[in-house]
Amino acid sequence: MRFYEIDSGRITIDGVDIYDMRRDDLRKNFGMVLQDTWLFNGTIKENIAYGKEDATDDEIIAAARAAYVDHFVRTLPEGYNTVLNDDASNISQGQKQLLTIARAFLADPRILILDEATSSVDTRTEMLIQKAMAKLMNNRTSFVIAHRLSTIRDADTILVMNNGRIIEQGNHEELMEAHGFYYDLYNSQFLGAYAEIG
Repeated sequence: MRFYEIDSGRITIDGVDIYDMRRDDLRKNFGMVLQDTWLFNGTIKENIAYGKEDATDDEIIAAARAAYVDHFVRTLPEGYNTVLNDDASNISQGQKQLLTIARAFLADPRILILDEATSSVDTRTEMLIQKAMAKLMNNRTSFVIAHRLSTIRDADTILVMNNGRIIEQGNHEELMEAHGFYYDLYNSQFLGAYAEIG
């Protein structure tokens, strides 16, 4: 997104070098769902519509349904007109995350960045968020940064980083067959989860 300039090589979007694009035009291609949710003091409807100010009520509700947050919003006394306080502490962390996913659905970006989007929620909410993210990632380029490997298992290409360097690359099956760092990490997470359940 050109917050930092690269030292070598080039990055292109559909064959166009990002250096030949204005930063604003480049960034309009991206949608982000981050670990630290960013919501502002305003209604739920305004928060979902942030970035697409001309959105209709029908579009906002469709995005909320796609992100599995519509039902929760309708249980609130003011529904979509519920005002979030300054730090949005009047809703849960999982609900905040689902609202930011609804915002990304509404924006309909060509490229998606998901950065630890499920790291601070309970297991049940994580499953909802993962379902919403799977729908959101469909038919678009997605960059998923995650420590929970269940989030990235179905990725076409996984880059495994350690101490700031890429040490392995491949899809889940290839990396598991290699019996390297990813294999050890995946098994430690899976066995840890199994031990918690057992």
